[in-house]
Amino acid sequence: MALENKFNITNSAELANIEEKLTKKKALELFENGVLDKLEAGTFESLSKIHEYLFVEIYDFAGKIREVNIAKGNFRFAPVMYLKPSLEHIDKMPQKTFDEIVDKYVEMNIAHPCREGNGRSTRIWLDLILKKELGKVVDWAKIDKEDYLLAMERSPVKTVELKVLLKEALTDKINDREVYMKGIDASYHYEGYNLYKTEKLS
Repeated sequence: MALENKFNITNSAELANIEEKLTKKKALELFENGVLDKLEAGTFESLSKIHEYLFVEIYDFAGKIREVNIAKGNFRFAPVMYLKPSLEHIDKMPQKTFDEIVDKYVEMNIAHPCREGNGRSTRIWLDLILKKELGKVVDWAKIDKEDYLLAMERSPVKTVELKVLLKEALTDKINDREVYMKGIDASYHYEGYNLYKTEKLS
């Protein structure tokens, strides 16, 4: 079943296709209209605004904290009852060094604050922090997608693998549109409709 959406699409593959096209269009707008440069790097508020901008034409929950518990495989993301305190903690985490920034990125992934679209939104959010703090961004074209997904899956336990992947892909091409857009590629995210499990809250 597809997520409830503004197009009333019930086929998950069709929805994924529409979502991919629309979010890429909106991501490009974000890059070109200067909205990103006005956001405070490293806060949930900035992630929320990124998510809302990308998904507002598709979902009513765009930019909002999820209200269901979700899991991928055997890994459960932060429970809804602890989500707000978790996000407040992430806001306060340091982000001056590369290691601190990746640690913050990992914590935000564990929080997975939105119902869908966390991967794309959080990669833009990560690049925003790297750009403002270090004058760098990730060149996603240099990262093997399978290696990245495996490193992300293991990152809640061990971040070394992810840090090596990201560090080797850093570039100072912070205003390069092609470098930026590569991170929006849907094949970098694992938030497929058949991969998430949801739990109704009692």
